[in-house]
Amino acid sequence: MPQLSKKEVLISGSMPQRPITADISYLDNKEPKPLIVLAHGFKGFKDWGPWPLLSEGIAVKGFCCCKFNFSHNGISPDNLKEISDPEAFGYNNFSKELEDLDRLLDYLEEHAQQFQINMDQIYLVGHSRGGGISIIKASEDTRIKKLATWASVYDFSSHFTAAELMYWKTHGVVYVKNSRTGENYPMYYQFVEDFLKNEERFVIENAISKVKQPMLIVHGTLDETVNINAAFQLHEWKPNSTLHIIEKASHTLGGKHPHTEPGLPEDLQNALNRTLEFFKA
Repeated sequence: MPQLSKKEVLISGSMPQRPITADISYLDNKEPKPLIVLAHGFKGFKDWGPWPLLSEGIAVKGFCCCKFNFSHNGISPDNLKEISDPEAFGYNNFSKELEDLDRLLDYLEEHAQQFQINMDQIYLVGHSRGGGISIIKASEDTRIKKLATWASVYDFSSHFTAAELMYWKTHGVVYVKNSRTGENYPMYYQFVEDFLKNEERFVIENAISKVKQPMLIVHGTLDETVNINAAFQLHEWKPNSTLHIIEKASHTLGGKHPHTEPGLPEDLQNALNRTLEFFKA
């Protein structure tokens, strides 16, 4: 019986002092495997809640699974369980996340033999904001063969009013609250500047029209963060996508941090099962 192998790696991020932390899980049977890359969302990180169990569940099904932290998500390599680098968080933006994802794929391609990866079968899963980033990345990178989004956003530009943007520009920073810990994290105005500079690239409607790969859209009916209408809008823009609605599922598909249960939440297991079916088809 092959053993489950898990390798922790550090990859140079969009800025050298902020590395991408990643782990790669696979059954060590010396056979090339399809690769699933998990992209977390806003205020998320690779070891949030049940995601470690999620990656193991993917690996035991015969895939190689890579989950990773965007270099500026606020996670430090010496503390993978909580956001402890608010300055990095404050200087994150969409350009850095897309560059991080590109650097990650380059690294996995370079080390494909070591991690027993079949580079002809690269699949990308993005949650929440990571879903939007994954749509843009898939539209630009033919290495990605299939795409799945979980509770994805459909638009990056409508979250701030004109008054909020004026306040942000005047003060140079706004703060977002972590409702679980009560901490406030900075977001510097460079985030807006980066968006405006690359606005055409970051319009998800534009990007999804260029996604030629098969796409699965998973969303819960009780998503309290991204309304389920986002899933219907994405499906409307890409009518040949597969839509999978999970009744009464929350934004995190039942996941919480920390995760204390022995298995995956029912809704997350549902999403995983449907996604693996889609990738295997």
